[in-house]
Amino acid sequence: MKGIVFVGFFELVEKEFGYEMVDKLIASCNLESKGIYTSVGTYSHNEMVQLVTKLSEFSGVEVPVLLKTYGQYFGKAHLRKYNMFYEQASDTFSFLESIHNHIHVEVKKLYPEAELPHFDSNRVSDSILELVYTSARKMSAFAKGLIEDTALYYGEEVEISQKNIEADGSKVLFTITKL
Repeated sequence: MKGIVFVGFFELVEKEFGYEMVDKLIASCNLESKGIYTSVGTYSHNEMVQLVTKLSEFSGVEVPVLLKTYGQYFGKAHLRKYNMFYEQASDTFSFLESIHNHIHVEVKKLYPEAELPHFDSNRVSDSILELVYTSARKMSAFAKGLIEDTALYYGEEVEISQKNIEADGSKVLFTITKL
């Protein structure tokens, strides 16, 4: 997992829970990196699992809620730095449809070792898009937060339903409906 994801996570934790919580998380987890991340580094996904699980334990906020909130934050704080991707799409659906075959291709050029989730899209109608998220990391709640933030960027109101295709959450169907 790219370090930018960890850096952004700690930014959010500090903003919402304080710097003391960041220290508490690092001290309470068995992190191979010792909690030291660079944006361009690559780190074990297991470290994020430990951090989010501990944050849930310490804060009383459920893991899916934390991941969704982080997805929303990450979109605003980090992905919008890459405005060219947003500018190339006219709306939420066209942006989401471009993730796998355009955006992830560009990310792989910059970070060949990046292990990215896979997204398949199906435009059901002008107002409904199905998006299948596939990832061994099982962070669909993070993806949902990113989808919500994308709709916010385009000024569109959407409703998102989520259904596990695989029971373990490694493959999830999002149905996004423009309201």
